[in-house]
Amino acid sequence: MVVPSTSTLTPAQQKMNDLWDEHVRCEFADHDVEATLKTMCKGAYVHNVATMTGGRELPGVQDFYAYIFLPQLPPDTETTLISRTIGDTQIVDELIFKFTHTVPMAWMLPGVNPTGKRVEVPLVAIIGFREGKISHEHIYWDQASVLVQVGLIDPENLPVNGIASAQTLNAITVNLKIRKIS
Repeated sequence: MVVPSTSTLTPAQQKMNDLWDEHVRCEFADHDVEATLKTMCKGAYVHNVATMTGGRELPGVQDFYAYIFLPQLPPDTETTLISRTIGDTQIVDELIFKFTHTVPMAWMLPGVNPTGKRVEVPLVAIIGFREGKISHEHIYWDQASVLVQVGLIDPENLPVNGIASAQTLNAITVNLKIRKIS
């Protein structure tokens, strides 16, 4: 995992980094909607670009987390941070998002019944900050790759990839990290 060197962060950037880590912990480890919302400012929103799902303003975000996102995370969901870039008002995380499609996932696979298939997809999250809290999340992933992996698209004659895109990204970054160490 690539983690920013805290010695190169300004105090404001460190606060953003720590708040984002807390937000992610509240979501993925604790499944705590209220604690997650406490990291967000008034007017915050979440937008999953590939499926146009999410929520606007805190009541909409609360409903999204409480009724769609958190209850529809497969039990084996795993994220691997590839890189984090921290600016003055935003963080960009590049991740590998992994899960087995064992539950309905209206936020990622709307209208698709669980397939039992394993999915690994590169995902990018752009997190904005305002007044010391999270103002927005823009989440991007390759939906065609997800659809190939759950068996809804045949990649045979199409310029789409399945799990290979995530595995290649992971392999490249592992090799780069090994080279940096030696």
